[in-house]
Amino acid sequence: MHIGPYVLPNRYFVAPMAGVTDRPFRQLCKQLGAGYAVSEMVTSRPDLQDSLKTSRRANHAGEPGPIAVQIAGTEAQMMADAARFNIDRGAQIIDINMGCPAKKVCNKWAGSALMQDQALALQIVSAVVQACAPQGVPVTLKMRTGWCQAEKNAVQLALAAQAAGVQMVTVHGRTREQGYKGEAEYDTIAAVKAALTIPVVANGDIDSPAKARAVLAATGADAVMIGRAAQGRPWIFREIAHFMATGQTLAQPLVAEVKHLLLAHLHDHYTLYGEWAGVRSARKHIGWYVRGLPGGEAFRAHMNTLPDAQTQTRAVAHFFEALNTRMDRLPAPDLGQASQAVNLLETVT
Repeated sequence: MHIGPYVLPNRYFVAPMAGVTDRPFRQLCKQLGAGYAVSEMVTSRPDLQDSLKTSRRANHAGEPGPIAVQIAGTEAQMMADAARFNIDRGAQIIDINMGCPAKKVCNKWAGSALMQDQALALQIVSAVVQACAPQGVPVTLKMRTGWCQAEKNAVQLALAAQAAGVQMVTVHGRTREQGYKGEAEYDTIAAVKAALTIPVVANGDIDSPAKARAVLAATGADAVMIGRAAQGRPWIFREIAHFMATGQTLAQPLVAEVKHLLLAHLHDHYTLYGEWAGVRSARKHIGWYVRGLPGGEAFRAHMNTLPDAQTQTRAVAHFFEALNTRMDRLPAPDLGQASQAVNLLETVT
């Protein structure tokens, strides 16, 4: 699996997620088997480039490469300048966001809203590619299947992006209209893969090793990208890698290992954000880790009242120590509806 000059260790990727895929989370996912990770989206607005939020998102200190940064915006020149700004701060791959469905992004005609204006989308793609080319930085694109069910233009846009010099395309199997509702569909991703010669990545509802295998088979994609399923479960990447290599399901992680991973994650998180912001932004991560565990909901409610890092980490350690007296390993996750369609998907393929 290549992106430009970079050879990736595998084809199991971490999706860019605002407020989630910061540097500590990306590093943890890579440690646990992810072959590639893309940053949270960084705004292209120059008036925000010196903000604390942007400075944190552009912080790649100690991060193993290749370092991929996603940029978002609506103006071609501004996006080209944003690409250069991030390259100067360590970005080795630039990803263009045409997939975010959030209203605050789409209302400004950024993210997946750009799929409604293909001419503007391609102006942005061309400008970013031209800005990155002199520095040997590959450009990738993340999109949806289209704006709505009646306007699925992913194949057309992906072909034009490839012609403009984009070196990899990721497709989330939903329209912007769907947001994250309903189920992802993979026929459009398969059509994009059939039309392109550059790598294509499948994204959407991939929450288990079996689902990853089924989606790869159904789409012919070169890789899969996992988003929400990695929240509180960053070891999903090694589970997928093991299953794809052996056909066997990897045992759930030891409770003691999860305690160690989470405490290390929290330490890195506080280091990046500082104690006040770090304690508060860490609460969602802790909530994801304990989701579905015995006593997890009560612990999450209690943890949300804790005001400082020392108290928060001590409570996390005590929770997992108590859990370890009841079980050695985590229980298998409840995958819900997303993976219930695996048998049907494999039957179709």
